[in-house]
Amino acid sequence: MIKVGIIGSGGYVAGELIRCLVHHPKAKIDFLYSNSQSGRWIKDVHDDMYEFENLKFTNEINEKVDLVFLCLGHGNSTQFLLGNSFSSHTKIVDLSNDFRLNNKANFQSKNFVYGLVELNKEKIKNAQRVANPGCFATAIQLGLLPLAAAKLIENDIHVNAVTGATGAGQSLSMTSHFSWRNNNVSIYKAFKHQHLNEIIESIVSLQEEFSNDVNFLPVRGDFTRGIFASIYMKCDLNEDELVNLYKTYYKDARFTLISSNTVHLKQVVNTNNCLIQVQKIDDKVLITSVIDNLLKGAAGQAIQNMNLMYGLEESTGLNFKANYY
Repeated sequence: MIKVGIIGSGGYVAGELIRCLVHHPKAKIDFLYSNSQSGRWIKDVHDDMYEFENLKFTNEINEKVDLVFLCLGHGNSTQFLLGNSFSSHTKIVDLSNDFRLNNKANFQSKNFVYGLVELNKEKIKNAQRVANPGCFATAIQLGLLPLAAAKLIENDIHVNAVTGATGAGQSLSMTSHFSWRNNNVSIYKAFKHQHLNEIIESIVSLQEEFSNDVNFLPVRGDFTRGIFASIYMKCDLNEDELVNLYKTYYKDARFTLISSNTVHLKQVVNTNNCLIQVQKIDDKVLITSVIDNLLKGAAGQAIQNMNLMYGLEESTGLNFKANYY
């Protein structure tokens, strides 16, 4: 069994991670670290987990644990690793944005590998440290990787993507209150979202000459979870060629699937799947990419990375059914 520690265990992503791990056949939670929740039982924080009465939050870590998931706010993972150390055999999967970019991946010579499985699967298998991708970045990159790998992105990319309220985290803000979010939609961080840089780095890793703009409009949705990304650009390929390109690129991808029908969020919420539809309309390709932001966009992808790092089948512990109704 892989002994796992979770640092920062009280938020939405950590809660999903815990829910997945308590049912994982090859992993066992060794400790749940949280300064704010230390001493409390897990059922008092994540109240759907009342059956796991033996799990309690602590402010102590086991330095010899096999793997640590860092579920800390952006910028806090760096500070935590500066103040705490683990054994040489301990692997790390960080779910913040601290180590995703190339200029930050070599923190303290830890050599973090960018954990987008559909891009870096072989590197992840041999990695000691993995930087889990952002949720928007995951949905958008999975919509673009086949075109970039074929070096076919020759024009500006336009993206409109709407996310559920859990994408903003558990901390309260005006735009996360029910009275504001319900029956409401708004754009934020237009063209400046923090996930843009990791998206561009991944495109350039496959298509070195890429220098076009990625015009990204993030949207707050009035639902709880999921990301619905609409991506379009000019493209010379016809629809059959595009569909074949995507199916070929993802032929061995366990969780990224190409649909010939219209896709929607209910097909992927509560799963680790990314569902993609590719259409050609006039001179443009329209790519629709949908994921669950808390699973494929965060905790599920982190466990997928853990599975690969330990030589397990990547779907181990991740075969979930969508909550369709």
